[in-house]
Amino acid sequence: MEQGSAGVDTATDGNAGGVIVLPARRRWRVPRTLAWAAVVPFALWAVARVAGLERGSLPTQIITATPYVAAGSVVPVLAGALARSRSVTAVALVVTAVLGSSVLPRAVGSTGAEAGTGTPLRVLTVNLLFGRADTGAVMDLVRRLRPDVLSTQELTPEMVERLDAAGLAELLPHRVLEADWGASGSGLYSRYPMTPLKGLFRPVGHNMPAARVTPPGAGPVEVVDVHPYAPIGEEVDEWAAGLDALPPASPGTVRILAGDFNASLDHAAMRRLLDRGYADAADRTGQGLVPTWPAGRRIPPIITIDHVLVDRRVSVNEVSVHTLPGTDHRAVFADLRLPS
Repeated sequence: MEQGSAGVDTATDGNAGGVIVLPARRRWRVPRTLAWAAVVPFALWAVARVAGLERGSLPTQIITATPYVAAGSVVPVLAGALARSRSVTAVALVVTAVLGSSVLPRAVGSTGAEAGTGTPLRVLTVNLLFGRADTGAVMDLVRRLRPDVLSTQELTPEMVERLDAAGLAELLPHRVLEADWGASGSGLYSRYPMTPLKGLFRPVGHNMPAARVTPPGAGPVEVVDVHPYAPIGEEVDEWAAGLDALPPASPGTVRILAGDFNASLDHAAMRRLLDRGYADAADRTGQGLVPTWPAGRRIPPIITIDHVLVDRRVSVNEVSVHTLPGTDHRAVFADLRLPS
């Protein structure tokens, strides 16, 4: 078989001495316009994520899908390659790199996550879903993880009584509670004495008590129970204001923010908060992509909106996420080491 001058495959007929013309093989390719159509949505998403352009309720909610979009961004790269378009492939690779750099560090951890030698402080946060969380399961988790501080959201007066009756008053006898019916109630429990902090910041959203805790062998630690409104409908502006109102990290005091932030690390408002001196404990240990909501439903949890944020001087030894029956949020546990 020979290749003709026009790229047509030819063969010689040995019997007749003639030449038989064979059809050329076609290489399948994606049309360039279709490849560009695949790239553009991912490129726009990358720009919106990096620049923090989400505005309004719906864009604010869907930006939490960024980890899944980052995983899907390899599709435009493949489309560009099949289209044999260098420009499409180059843009697609840049988009994948941008989205990947925004997401992948959460799965691999970061420097500063090593366990330190300071005083341990174990923090557990859980949204109790209007006080419907299974009391026995909550107590089992407290007994197993032995937190020094427990931050609760959607804490009702009835749930306070049930937890105390189940033994929480003996395990974590100190508390600063702002229990209420519905979603507004919150409360901090501690193994160590707590002093309520008034005027530390102006809460925007649900009740967000703050307290000073002094673990033995360490200086005072300020803990805030975080629970802004969800960014749904007209409350999206108050949600952003609630995150912006949280106190920044302080050079003179170690601060820890723990709770249901109704925000992922892909929200611009959440990144602004981190830029004020905090680190996400799960992100530091490579657990930042473990989803926390919605739990206990037919679909598995898909987004990460429950967090423990720590002063960057705090070392993170371990972070784990736990499913509890009766609530749609997973509990987040962080084993911390306070700076000397």
